[in-house]
Amino acid sequence: MIYLDHAATTPVRPEVAAVMAECLTSDGVFANPSSIHGPGIAAAARVRVAREQVAGAVGASPPEIVWTSGATESNNLGLLGAARYYAQRGRHLVTAKTEHKSVIDAARQLESEGWQVTWLKPEDGVRVAPEQLEAAVRDDTVLVSLMQVNNETGVVQDIARMAAITRARGIVFHVDAAQALGKCPIDLSQIPLDLMSFSAHKLGGPKGVGALFVRMRPRARVKPLMFGGGHERGMRSGTIATHQVAGMGLACTLAVAEQAVEQTRLAGLRDHLWARLSQALPEIHRNGGDAAVVGNILNVSFAGVDGESLRTDLPELAVSSGSACSSGGSEPSYVLRALGRNDMLADASLRFSLGRESTEADIGAAAEQVIAAVRRLRALSPRWGRAA
Repeated sequence: MIYLDHAATTPVRPEVAAVMAECLTSDGVFANPSSIHGPGIAAAARVRVAREQVAGAVGASPPEIVWTSGATESNNLGLLGAARYYAQRGRHLVTAKTEHKSVIDAARQLESEGWQVTWLKPEDGVRVAPEQLEAAVRDDTVLVSLMQVNNETGVVQDIARMAAITRARGIVFHVDAAQALGKCPIDLSQIPLDLMSFSAHKLGGPKGVGALFVRMRPRARVKPLMFGGGHERGMRSGTIATHQVAGMGLACTLAVAEQAVEQTRLAGLRDHLWARLSQALPEIHRNGGDAAVVGNILNVSFAGVDGESLRTDLPELAVSSGSACSSGGSEPSYVLRALGRNDMLADASLRFSLGRESTEADIGAAAEQVIAAVRRLRALSPRWGRAA
């Protein structure tokens, strides 16, 4: 099996697994980090180191990092928490049709609570322009939520310009950076956004842990979604999973240290894959076009084939048709439809997402399998035969 679905999840790095194992058993740092005895203090020290590691990876201060169960919870806490806290200022928010489902569904929840949502659609079929955001904000706009890297196409948004727009208007700006951390530079000491979501399992860390950056100066505020012991400055109650956050901290440190070299390597493999596919197959479309994209994602639509048949015809290739959170459904990708693809092309799309384990041999074999499958399915299609 060739695994090219790293945007869905990555294997835990061996170094990360080793650090996590040290925090699980009786001969390690297993205690509750909120306890005030010796073992608890040792666990709290591990948590502190992990918080410093995540903060250091994104140019934040450690107290600005709030632990969560992952980017989905971080996105919900960021959107719902900020919207409800600042509701007295207004009830309008701006987001995009191409966001992750955890943002879209949170925005729809706010709509059910009486909020108005402006849903931006990329005008050029690729990404939201800062000018679109500037035109969409109103006097009663409280919150803007836009992702840094699209999870299906890999397109990078200009969050620095967008942050300048929201800061000038006094609007809370939340960014989903689940696919950005470890792939492109993030320096929150320089970008004036307020909230940013992260996930560990997208960069060699464990599933089940993430973080929300909550700026302290100027201070951003969120209402908690969970209640209990008042952990995480009162924003996220619950016993901190020492092994999970220790794993996330180290994974962030390693990914950011290798980021420049690794993204260059992966971009070369990605471009080689696209060259092989586009030279061998007519009528295929690169989703995201020539826009700035992270090095590890390539999304391609194949005309003349049925999407389900294409995926079935690639039993030795682990790729996705879109977001893993939505791939269990039968609907074509809502992201690709928002970018202008029709239902057939959106359904007949593959997202190739590369990772540390990806090799040139993997890319060559994957290209050959896809080329053979598309040619085979097109040969069976009367419609394609007439078009050709």
